[in-house]
Amino acid sequence: MSNHPATALIAEDEPLLAQALQAELARAWPALRVLASVGDGVSAVAQALQLLPDVLFFDIRMPGQSGLDAAAELADEWPHDKPFPALVFVTAYDQYAVQAFEAQAVDYLLKPLQAARLEKTVSKVQLALSARASAAINSAAEQNGALDQTLDQLRHLLAATRATESSLLKVLQISVGTSIRMVPVGEVVYFEAADKYVRVLTAGHEYLIRTPLKELLPQLDAQNFWQIHRGTVVQAGAIETVSRDESGKLTLSLRGRPEKLAVSRLYSSLFRAL
Repeated sequence: MSNHPATALIAEDEPLLAQALQAELARAWPALRVLASVGDGVSAVAQALQLLPDVLFFDIRMPGQSGLDAAAELADEWPHDKPFPALVFVTAYDQYAVQAFEAQAVDYLLKPLQAARLEKTVSKVQLALSARASAAINSAAEQNGALDQTLDQLRHLLAATRATESSLLKVLQISVGTSIRMVPVGEVVYFEAADKYVRVLTAGHEYLIRTPLKELLPQLDAQNFWQIHRGTVVQAGAIETVSRDESGKLTLSLRGRPEKLAVSRLYSSLFRAL
C-alpha cells in the first residue's frame, strides 16, 4: 500500500450499527480513516464520488437504493484514472446473500457484526489494497484487470438477486386509455426506466408502466433479457450490432427500433468479442 493511510466510507441505514462498525474498525484497523458515514444509497454514491475512498462498506438493504445498486452506479460513474475501491457488503442473512458472496471474491459482513469476522475482512481488504498499489506501479493493464474482476463480481451478485425469483413474466398487462393491452414479453425490444415509469418498447409501439425496473427484472428471463445499463434492459435477440467508439464506449443498434443504446462499463463484458 502507499504511504497515506487508507480511507473508507460507510453506508448503513441503522445508526447504531454504523457506529458499531466504525468502533470495531477503529480497533481492528486503527490507521483506517473513515471519511463519512451515510444512511442511504443515493448519499453513498454522491459521497463516494466526492471523497474517492479506498474502501466501501455498503449495507445491502438501504432505503431508496440498495448497496448493490449503489455500487453498480459507482462502477459506471467512477473516474477512469482512479482505482475502484475495495468493496465490503454488510448484510443480514437472507436466502441468496451468503451463497452469492461465497461464490465471489467480494467480501461481506453479516449482522450482527462479529469482531473475529471483521478482522478477517480487514486482512483481506488490506491485501487487496496492497495488490492494487503494486498494480498501479506495474501497469495500466493490471489495474484494468482488477477493475474487470470487481465488475464481474458485481454483475454476478446483481444476477443472484434476479435468480431468486422463479416465476417468469409471459405477458404484460398495460393500461391504454380505458382498456388493457396484453403485450407478450417476447415482443418487447427493450425496457427503459423513466422517472416513475418504465418505457416498454416493441418494434411498433411504446407503452408506459408503473412497475419499477428493479421489480420487473426478477420476472424476466435473464438468458433473453440482458441488463446493459442500470436503467436499460434489452432483449438479446433484438440486438443487431454492437459498436465501440474511440474512447471504448459501447453502443447497440436494435432490430425494429431506430434508437442507439449505450452500454455501461459494468455490463460491457457481455460483449467480450470486442
